Amino acid sequence: MPDAPLLDVTDLRTVFRLAGGRGPEAVAVDGISFHINRGETLGLVGESGSGKSVTAMSIIRLVSPPGRIAGGRVLFGGRDLLTLNEEHMRQVRGRRIGFVFQEPMVALNPVYTIGFQIEETLKVHTLAKGEAARKRAIELLEAVRVPDPARRAKAYPHQLSGGLRQRAMLALALAAEPSLLIADEPTTALDVTVQAEVLDLLRDLRKQFGLSMLLITHDLGVVAEMADRVAVMYCGRIVEEAQTATLLSQPAHPYTRGLIASVPHGTSGQRLASIPGTVPPLGKFGEGCTFTPRCPERFEPCPTVVPGTTTIEDGHTVRCHLHSAKTVSRGHS
Repeated sequence: MPDAPLLDVTDLRTVFRLAGGRGPEAVAVDGISFHINRGETLGLVGESGSGKSVTAMSIIRLVSPPGRIAGGRVLFGGRDLLTLNEEHMRQVRGRRIGFVFQEPMVALNPVYTIGFQIEETLKVHTLAKGEAARKRAIELLEAVRVPDPARRAKAYPHQLSGGLRQRAMLALALAAEPSLLIADEPTTALDVTVQAEVLDLLRDLRKQFGLSMLLITHDLGVVAEMADRVAVMYCGRIVEEAQTATLLSQPAHPYTRGLIASVPHGTSGQRLASIPGTVPPLGKFGEGCTFTPRCPERFEPCPTVVPGTTTIEDGHTVRCHLHSAKTVSRGHS
């Protein structure tokens, strides 16, 4: 079907066996569903501990024990990735889905040059080898705006700055010309100037390579610049999803409103807003709406009843009892 999403995730559930191995498994990703259309960027936002990175690792089947994917469906190009054997899955990773990790120094092999690592990727996916691979590696480094790419190809990761390592990671992720790029906090460890350069680069690469993108971040400024749609995640659940402009101007969930209010703005010296409390640790999410302990608008059903999904308007959904059609009493606690 030409109009089918490139990536269609349905009821994805990932769990972890906590230390000691006793008791029920802790749910890190709790039955989430979303899709990404061809050529579209979806921003997945939330605080650390919300389950964003586990979601990304689940999509490409890189969740390691004590974690496991407990259920759901991940359709990519019409195939359910959760049903593929490991041999077929290796043909998807890198070749059809590129991944930019949060820490390039962890993802890049410290004992091999940048050029060699790109060449090996091309060789593994039978795209090029020998002199052709070396030439292509330099072209890719040039495409991600690495200065003097022929010389940088001979450098080791520790010889590059943080910004250049992130660009090298992008070149590596794009080497096999994937149709989907998953970028996990691609600007977190970079200073403001380099962040802006990397975001500008991602926009250009999206156009140049015709990429769809899953952009994982806690920075709503990045989302405003980069994403077509946004899914807000908290404690393993997607609590709100909408077009970016709609979500930023008409946030429906108290958590989304709190995230937006926490973005620094206004005059110098003005007190910054914040969401009270912290994301609970894995295994301590509690019953009902997991945001209840931090929510200024909580009321009777919230602590014990998991809210269903309510459609506010086409493409804008929220999981919150404030918007549930079945809610009658709204007396605040």
